[in-house]
Amino acid sequence: MSTPGERFAEAIAAHDAAAMADLMSDEVDFRGMTPGTFWEAASPAEVVEIVLGNWFAETDHIVAASRSEADPVSDTRHVGYRFDIDNEDGARVVEQQTYYRDEDGRIVWMRVLCSGYRPRD
Repeated sequence: MSTPGERFAEAIAAHDAAAMADLMSDEVDFRGMTPGTFWEAASPAEVVEIVLGNWFAETDHIVAASRSEADPVSDTRHVGYRFDIDNEDGARVVEQQTYYRDEDGRIVWMRVLCSGYRPRD
């Protein structure tokens, strides 16, 4: 069975707002850093708006995805994922490193660091 972090990456790849919201605790402590911007959210709807409304648009066609889950560090888990994306700007690659804590399979705390959209060779 996949972890909450892996399911988070899968929800991004599928542009699945409902699946992403279902992964989040009703009160989630979310922070993200993309090149030039810091993001914060406290509810599942805010997380979905940031991730699928700002970071990954419907026009970003994810053509390949990879992910890996590392061993937990105490109560904190890590998942990294990379997406090959085609959009109006051309072929791009995006990588994110995500640390999270979950309770009963729902994410209560998450930190995301993003590479930004980089040209894909």
